Amino acid sequence: LGTAKLREDEKIAHNGRYIPHHLVDIVAPDEPFSVAVYQKLAREAIDDIARRGKLPLLVGGTALYLRAVTEPTYHFPPPGQDGLRQALRREAAENGAAFLHQKLAHVDPATAARLHPHDVRRVVRALEVYYLTGQPFSAWRTGKPEEKPYDLRLFGLNLPRPLLYARINRRAEAMVARGWVEEVKGLLARGYKPELPALQGLGYRHIVAYLQGKCDREEMLRLIQRDTRRFAKRQLTWFRRDGRIRWLDVSRYPEPLAVAREILALAGRTNRQDVEYTNA
Repeated sequence: LGTAKLREDEKIAHNGRYIPHHLVDIVAPDEPFSVAVYQKLAREAIDDIARRGKLPLLVGGTALYLRAVTEPTYHFPPPGQDGLRQALRREAAENGAAFLHQKLAHVDPATAARLHPHDVRRVVRALEVYYLTGQPFSAWRTGKPEEKPYDLRLFGLNLPRPLLYARINRRAEAMVARGWVEEVKGLLARGYKPELPALQGLGYRHIVAYLQGKCDREEMLRLIQRDTRRFAKRQLTWFRRDGRIRWLDVSRYPEPLAVAREILALAGRTNRQDVEYTNA
């Protein structure tokens, strides 16, 4: 629930045809996973889909993952060292997350600008890369735009801010009502540690705090909604830097099918009447 994974019935198009989804259920909550691994798996899936004469669609996700897949020279820094990572985490615990974030801003202002001060895990990783390589983390995240491995058509879906935030609030309420808390409780009961990166993600960490008695259910939901709104705002800011994206105001369309038709028509794939879509 917390990752908004589609149910099987949501993968069925309006005409009854099954729409396959890739890279779902590929790792356990305690299995290490990184954008570098995703890059490899996603490119393999794209190649396989293209060989079968189908059109691959990258949907959702973050700007980092999109760039990692679509830019051929997108490189990744070397793995970290446990000793250094633990020392940085202790520094954050002793002096506060803001102190560590300010430290990053001195050596890598570009990365610090895109990371929230409380995102200790990523701030630690960025500092770790700097201390190990002598180069800022942002220097590793470069590609050559002129090299294009794919013929891309990028579309962004947006809503007026009040409508977007209202939808985020309703979505969080629905996810909790459907059993999100019980999902996290089950993961903890199966032995997964609260400190795992998978349980530190948006929403999961708030529910863990609630289950540990650090806040009540109402406060848990309020924090999930607030932090999701903040995340959406940061993501929009990041994606708007990409001039290749064609933005569509979803509020101007009567239904999801109309948006799907518009996208495929603009991409030159079909006319607006010949579209399959899922219930997602």
